[in-house]
Amino acid sequence: MAGRGTRVRPHSHTVPKPLLPVAGTMIIERLVETFIRTMDRNIEEIVYILGPDFGNPIKEPLQEMSARHGAKCTFRVQEVALGTAHAVYCAEQDLEGEVIIAFADTLFDSKEMFNVDGADSVIWLKKVEDPSRFGVAVYEGEQITGFVEKPTEFISDLAIIGVYYFKDGAKLKAELQYVLDNDIKGPGGEYFLTEALDRMIQDGKLFKTATVDEWLDCGTLPAWLETTGIIVEKEAQNSSEQIDAYAKQGTTIIPPVYLAKNVTLEGGTIGPNVSVEQGCVLKDTKISHSIVRDHAMLNRCTLAGSTIGAHTQVSDVHGEIHVGDHSIISTK
Repeated sequence: MAGRGTRVRPHSHTVPKPLLPVAGTMIIERLVETFIRTMDRNIEEIVYILGPDFGNPIKEPLQEMSARHGAKCTFRVQEVALGTAHAVYCAEQDLEGEVIIAFADTLFDSKEMFNVDGADSVIWLKKVEDPSRFGVAVYEGEQITGFVEKPTEFISDLAIIGVYYFKDGAKLKAELQYVLDNDIKGPGGEYFLTEALDRMIQDGKLFKTATVDEWLDCGTLPAWLETTGIIVEKEAQNSSEQIDAYAKQGTTIIPPVYLAKNVTLEGGTIGPNVSVEQGCVLKDTKISHSIVRDHAMLNRCTLAGSTIGAHTQVSDVHGEIHVGDHSIISTK
C-alpha cells in the first residue's frame, strides 16, 4: 500500500487509499476480514509496505486494526515506486514460511473456504469479460502454467486480482532478488511480480487457482463509489422502524443506506446507495449514490455521485462534487 492513490484524489492527499472507508470499515480491514473468513490459517502478522512519507496518523489506525484481529503489526517502506516485485521485496526480511501477498485497493469475496494445502502457490482469480485489461493466468484444470500481462489475443479469461499465497516465502524472496539483481523490467520500466512467479513455475513449483465470487475495485473515485453502493446494498440493515423514526423527524430514507453512529439528519432525503460516516450532520439535504466521510456537515445541498471529505462543510451546493478533508464550500 505504498502507492500515492492519485486516482482517488482529493481524498488520498490526506488518507492512503486502503484506509478509506467502505460503509464504515476501512478497505484494508475488509480485506483482512475476508482472509480470516475464507482461509483455514490464522493471521499471525500483518506487514504493511508504505510510502516514505506515511507517518503516525497512518500507522496508528493500522496498529489498532492489527490488534483487533490478534496479529503482530510491522511496517516496511518502499522509498521509490519501482513496481510490484520491488514493493514486495521491500519486506524481504518478512518473507519466511507461509505468506499471503495482497494489493490493498481491491476487495473480494467467496462463499467457500480456500484450500491451499499441497500447493507451492495459490493465485486468486476472477473470470472477466475483457481479459485484455488485466494480467491473466494460463491454466490446465486447477494448475496454473503461466501468466500474460494484458493479452492482445484471447488466452485466458481468469484475471489476477492481486492476491497470492506462497508456501515458502524464502523461495519467493530469492526469485524477487533475481529479478532485481538482473534488472528484469517490464512495461513502464518497472519490476513485475509476475516475472518472479513465472520463474517459480519454470522451476517446477505447483501453482493452483482460487476463483472468487466477487471482485470489487476501489482504485478510482467511480470504482470506490460503485463498490460502496454494492457493499451498502449487501449489508443493508435499514429497518422499517429506523426509516419511520427518521420520517417522523422530517427525513426520508431511501434504502439501502449506511448510517454510522452519531449521525444527525434534519430534513431532506438520504439514499439510495449512500454511506454516511460517524459524526456527520446533514440538514435539508438530498443526497444519493454518494459517500460522506466522518464529521462532515451538509446544509441545503442536492448531491449525487459525490464524495465528501472528513470534517468538511458544504452548503447550498447542487450536482456532483468531490471534495477533500477539512474544506469549506458554499455557493453563497
